[in-house]
Amino acid sequence: MILSSKAIDSGKVQFACLPLLVLLCTVLPARSQSQLPEGNGKQMVERACVQCHDLQRVTSARYSREDWQDVVNVMVNNFGATLSRDEIGVVAEYLAKNFVGEPTPAAVVIPGSVEVSIKEWVVPNGARPHDPLVAPDGSIWYTGIAGNVLGRFDPKTGQFKEYPLRTPDSRPHGLIADKEGTIWFTSNGAGYVGQLNPKTGEITEHRMPDPKALGPHTPIFDQKGMLWFTMSGDNMVGRINPKTGEVKLAPTPSPGPYGIVVNSKGIPFFTEFRSKGKLASIDPETMKIQEYALLNPDTRPRRIAVTSDDVLWYTDYARGYMGRLDAKTGKASEWPSPSGPKSAPYGITAVKDIIWYSESGVKPNTLVRFDPKTEKFQTWIIPSGGGVVRHMVTAPNGNLWLATSGVNGIALVEIKDQ
Repeated sequence: MILSSKAIDSGKVQFACLPLLVLLCTVLPARSQSQLPEGNGKQMVERACVQCHDLQRVTSARYSREDWQDVVNVMVNNFGATLSRDEIGVVAEYLAKNFVGEPTPAAVVIPGSVEVSIKEWVVPNGARPHDPLVAPDGSIWYTGIAGNVLGRFDPKTGQFKEYPLRTPDSRPHGLIADKEGTIWFTSNGAGYVGQLNPKTGEITEHRMPDPKALGPHTPIFDQKGMLWFTMSGDNMVGRINPKTGEVKLAPTPSPGPYGIVVNSKGIPFFTEFRSKGKLASIDPETMKIQEYALLNPDTRPRRIAVTSDDVLWYTDYARGYMGRLDAKTGKASEWPSPSGPKSAPYGITAVKDIIWYSESGVKPNTLVRFDPKTEKFQTWIIPSGGGVVRHMVTAPNGNLWLATSGVNGIALVEIKDQ
C-alpha cells in the first residue's frame, strides 16, 4: 500500500497495518533452503526471499492469505525483492498454502481521560524509517534502513532532507545525538557505528574490532559521554569512546541483546530478546555482564524503558505482556497487554514515569498508555495502521515521536493531558 507524501490527518484516514513483524526485523538462525515444502513457487522464494534476510524469517511466520499478499507486495515495492508481476501472485499463494496462520488480531481500544493528537508524515523515497531521534535543535531524525540513508525532518517547515551513507547496504538501524548535535548511528549490515556531521554531511565510520561482528543495533550515550550499543545478531554489547574512537566488545551470556537504556547511575541495561526471559546490565568500567531473571522463561523482552526510580520496563513481544523489573531488589511484575497474547508489544518509552508503548501485532497498531500508580491502561489507534512501531522516543516537551516502519512514516504524538 502506497501512502501520499502529505501529512496524514489522524482523525480522518486509516490504513491497514502490514504484518511485517518477523520478516523485517527479527534476527533468527538460518534455515536450509531444502526445508521449504515442495510446490509451485518454492524456487522463487529461494531466489527472492534471501536478499535481505534468511529463510527462517519466512518459514517461522504464520499469516493469513490476505496478509501474505501484503507482505510480498511490500517486499517487492519497498525492499527490492526481484519478482515479476506474475511471480508475485505465485509466491503469495505458495506462502499462504504452506505457512498459513490466524488473521492478524484486531486492536482493542480502551477509553480513558487522557487526550492525545497523532500526526503522521510519509518519508521520501521508501526509506522505511526504523528508529526515530529528537536532536538537540528540535529536528527529527530517522534511520532509512531500506534507503541506505539518514533522514532529517523539520517539524516547523515540514521539510525532509536525506543524507546518503558512504558504504552500500549499511542498513542503518538505531541512532542517537551527542550534546554537540552530531548524529551517531549503527550499521546493522556493514559492521560499523557511524557519526554524521549534519552541517557538512561528513560521515566517520568506526569499524568493529571483530570482523565477524556485522550487526550493531541500538545505541545510547551514558552520562560520561561513552556510546554503548547492542549487537543482536552477534550476541555482543559494545562501547565506543568518542574521544579516542576505541571500540570494545563484550559477548553476552544469553542471545539477542536488543533494546538498551542507561539508568541514573550510568549503568547500561539491555534486553536479551532471544534469551529465556532475561534482562541484563553491563558494568561501565569492567564490562562485566549481570543477568536478571523475569517471571516467565517464555518472555522475549524486546525494547526497554527506565523511569526516574531506575525501575526497568520492557515489552514482551512473544507473550503479549508489558513488564517491570526492579534491578535493585530483583522483583519483577507483568501485565497482559490490552489486545492480548498476539499483540506483539514493541517500541516503549516513559514520560513523567508514565509508560507508553505500541502493540505491533494487531491491525491497526495501537498506542498504549499505562499508569504504574493505578495500573490502568488506555489505548489509541495509530491512524495509518503503523505497520510495526519498532521504537519510540520522548521529546524534551514530553511528546512522543514514533517510526511507523511498515507504512514508511514517522509520527508525532502530542499528549494534551498527562
